Amino acid sequence: MLLVVGLGNPGEKYASHRHNVGFMAVEALAARARADAFREKFSGVWARATLGDEPGVLLQPMTYMNESGRSVQPALAFFKIAPKELVVIHDELDLPFGDVRLKFGGGHAGHNGLRSIMSHVGTGDFARVRVGVGRPPPGYRGEVADYVLSPFDAVERSRLPDILKLVTDSVLEVATRGFDAAMNVRNSRPKAGKKQAKERSEARTSPEPANAKAAEDKPSVSPGEKREGQ
Repeated sequence: MLLVVGLGNPGEKYASHRHNVGFMAVEALAARARADAFREKFSGVWARATLGDEPGVLLQPMTYMNESGRSVQPALAFFKIAPKELVVIHDELDLPFGDVRLKFGGGHAGHNGLRSIMSHVGTGDFARVRVGVGRPPPGYRGEVADYVLSPFDAVERSRLPDILKLVTDSVLEVATRGFDAAMNVRNSRPKAGKKQAKERSEARTSPEPANAKAAEDKPSVSPGEKREGQ
């Protein structure tokens, strides 16, 4: 059984923010998997779903991003799910907008939601679905925290349905084929000849870092949201 967690912040004022793409993905997955109605528990909302042919649980922590672990840990304990069966969907600054990549284990790279989960669960050995939101564009005035806590622009919003389908495809691939097989399929890119590669490089507006390992390890700034009322 998988526990699939989408990270975000509760409340209407955060609903359309880049930082809430994890919430959006879980909602898309719930609709696609015909999940039960969400109900309150574990300081969040959760629903049962069939992922592939296997039972699963979907969870949206309602603790605010930087305390996500307070919701994830009791859910794992209640359903007797091991951390290796946990899949966390989160926004990723260090991937170009629209890229969806799978990763197992590693650090939190400055993402406060991952930081909290690792602290409460006691390990970073769980699966992540990293949804690229990109870095602020040149000339952006404001902090990176302001950028992720702002809505997608009109062009990005038009692409969101396709991106969320990639995310749900990736989760279902993990459920049906296992993480390693899913990662090999979802993270691979088709090979191209020199001409095609040159054309794709010239057409791409948000190139990936040349050194993928460096991109993995580069700190990703995630704001330390304060809980309202405190």
